[in-house]
Amino acid sequence: MSWDYASLEKLPIDIIDGDRGVNYPKSDEFYDNEYCLFLNTGNVTKYGFEFSKNQFITKDKDEILRKGKLTPNDSVLTTRGTLGNVGFYSDKISYENIRINSGMVILRVSDRSKFEPNYVYYTIRDYNFQQQISNSKSGSAQPQIPIGTLKTLKIHSPPLPTQRKIASILSAYDDLIENNLKRIKLLEEAAQNIYKEWFVHFRFPNHENTKFGEDGLPKGWEKVTIEDFCEVSGGGTPSTKEPKYWDDGNIIWFSPTDLSKNISLVLLGSEKKITEDGLNNSSAKLLPPRTILMSSRATIGLFGIISEPCSTNQGFINIIPNKEWQRYYLLFNLMNRKHEIERNATGTTFKEISKKTFKTMEILSPSQTVCEKFNDFTEKLLNQVEVFEFQNRRLKEARDILLPRLMNQTIEV
Repeated sequence: MSWDYASLEKLPIDIIDGDRGVNYPKSDEFYDNEYCLFLNTGNVTKYGFEFSKNQFITKDKDEILRKGKLTPNDSVLTTRGTLGNVGFYSDKISYENIRINSGMVILRVSDRSKFEPNYVYYTIRDYNFQQQISNSKSGSAQPQIPIGTLKTLKIHSPPLPTQRKIASILSAYDDLIENNLKRIKLLEEAAQNIYKEWFVHFRFPNHENTKFGEDGLPKGWEKVTIEDFCEVSGGGTPSTKEPKYWDDGNIIWFSPTDLSKNISLVLLGSEKKITEDGLNNSSAKLLPPRTILMSSRATIGLFGIISEPCSTNQGFINIIPNKEWQRYYLLFNLMNRKHEIERNATGTTFKEISKKTFKTMEILSPSQTVCEKFNDFTEKLLNQVEVFEFQNRRLKEARDILLPRLMNQTIEV
């Protein structure tokens, strides 16, 4: 049995724009933690919502805005710049007050006796709908799709029981992915908490029997420069005018965007890869597995680590500890000093911390015994994170293969 195929305008789906004009929040009206989460483009990814980098507005500002506030079971679609990313406001999201910015719209089912909200989320993620978005976009510098055009795009509208079955099948994959994300968060929080307990509060194993100096540091611990503690290098970008530097490349090559899109510290790969020629004809360097990668410009202080050889562009400071047992202490030490690293950055167009400045920063050098214990503990946690990341990759691949087959009725529901 074929399904009806109708435009959004003819279906019980409201398209709601964000507020604009004089009421729109100005840059100094955003806060780190306030009443209402104000979505930015980084919050709505091709994989759904991502809440690691949020901005908020006050309750007073929220009450001034007229449009663009989410209710449960809304879908959010990006319509300017990066087009077609979709998030679903399910009951699993802990934020009670959320508004969209002007580069996205809300798709809200107005009659749930005819349409399933979760089905709308999956159908607008489907390849067929995404192609319609791509074919209907306007503008080159900043592509966009106006609401009037969006209303003309079509989706399948099968019977409600079929919609619910499709949504149930696909949401089972998303539930597994979400559970793994929660596990990843708990594992990384455990490593973070142990770091603070041992190296900030000095409650490390056997601290009761450790003598402390007048400076408040355990005996044998000393402050050195980062240059004394590790090897520091940068990266580079092969010329994009030379296809031989990029086509069929198999060398992992990171840009800061790869880190900003990643949920955890553990990286599984990069969006772009370069060739051996690209590596040899640029300032990019082949880095050994488990090199600590730190973004050094634009968004400063994003961190990642991968268990394979890799390279980076020039927006990184890449860090290799002098001793293997220093690796994870060094990683978490730097992560906890993000604001200090940002303060040491300079520049007018965009801030950047130079390798020279970074090398001169001080770092506490703990005893080998404590560092080894922390390294062993943290390595086990991050190995588990890597397992969950691989599981999520496979789950996403399986879901994304299944999605179009369910939508085009290749698989009977």
